[in-house]
Amino acid sequence: MTTIYLIRHSKPLKVNNTFNSDNLQIQNEKSSLSIDGEQIAQEKLNKNEFANIDILFSSNYVRAIQTAKYLSAKNDIEINIISDLGERKFGIDSWDQLPENFERKQFLDENYKIGDGESQKEVSNRMYSIIMKVLKENKNKRIAIVSHATAISYLLKKWCDIQVIDDKLRYSFNNNIILDGYFNYCETFKLVFDENNEIINIENIKF
Repeated sequence: MTTIYLIRHSKPLKVNNTFNSDNLQIQNEKSSLSIDGEQIAQEKLNKNEFANIDILFSSNYVRAIQTAKYLSAKNDIEINIISDLGERKFGIDSWDQLPENFERKQFLDENYKIGDGESQKEVSNRMYSIIMKVLKENKNKRIAIVSHATAISYLLKKWCDIQVIDDKLRYSFNNNIILDGYFNYCETFKLVFDENNEIINIENIKF
């Protein structure tokens, strides 16, 4: 069996990008962890659950790498950077260009996107492709992957049943609820795969 810990990055720093000439995508990729975020990552990722990780992957976003460094230090392993583990690309130049109810529209319509951004289906497929590649190359290992809330949630839709309850999304696997509403920082899903890389179980690791 192969185990993958799929982890959302920790809490980012709040910044004002009014005077920043970088485009919105670069600004998003450069976003770093706050002091609280560093403390959250250090506390949560130092748990015994994350001991004996064989290989570690992270998106190329700064906040993901800064989160992954705690797993790197705990297990004395390097961080392997994969850009395809990055967050959903919005395809806009400024936040005021984001249409009303964008998140809901994109969740309900897997092909909905704006500009040169990504649709739900595109994000899900690139995340799934990377997961399958990682599984193929690291059979029977314990793997940690640090990524992003939307990217992870779109990936999980491939295996989970989804319900909308009181405007909150409830994700279930084999009738067990693994996510009920909001993603916390360093939210962690433990995915177990068999010898054929078929998923056996998904569990939300609570701290």
